[in-house]
Amino acid sequence: MGGCSRTASASLLLLFLLFGFSAAKELLVGGKIDAWKIPSSEADSLNQWAERSRFRVGDHLVWKYESGKDSVLEVTREDYGNCSTSNPINEYSDGNTKVKLERPGPFYFISGAKGHCEKGQKLIVVVMSPRHRYTAISPAPSPAELEGPAVAPTSSATTLQVGLVTALGVLAMYVGFLM
Repeated sequence: MGGCSRTASASLLLLFLLFGFSAAKELLVGGKIDAWKIPSSEADSLNQWAERSRFRVGDHLVWKYESGKDSVLEVTREDYGNCSTSNPINEYSDGNTKVKLERPGPFYFISGAKGHCEKGQKLIVVVMSPRHRYTAISPAPSPAELEGPAVAPTSSATTLQVGLVTALGVLAMYVGFLM
């Protein structure tokens, strides 16, 4: 009977760990509904938010903005640096844009509204490679490499999630050994 409960506890721990580390997220760009706008200062830049966040393959970025007045353009690194809207990789203008991050590496986004990118309405997101999925150390370079040095990204949400999953797993094992 004790062996069965230990096996169940170990299975439960494995299940918690797998789901805790593999869950894709929907991330509201800038962490708030009205973030897709010209920033009022460098501290209000979306790249500041991106540097503090972790992005994984399978996550979705979500933009909320007024349809018809703005848009989101996915562009190349060069077009990002030049604020060129003429040849986007993808263009979104529905006001409720959801983009799946399907590969590791950098993604570049700019506003499609005339003059907005030049005033700072743009975003670089760096998606971690799957081989670094389970590490707590950031494998990604600063996404603001075109704009100068940046602080290494951190994410208290990811740390909290890992801590919670670990605590639940330890609790499950402890309960299993008591039975």
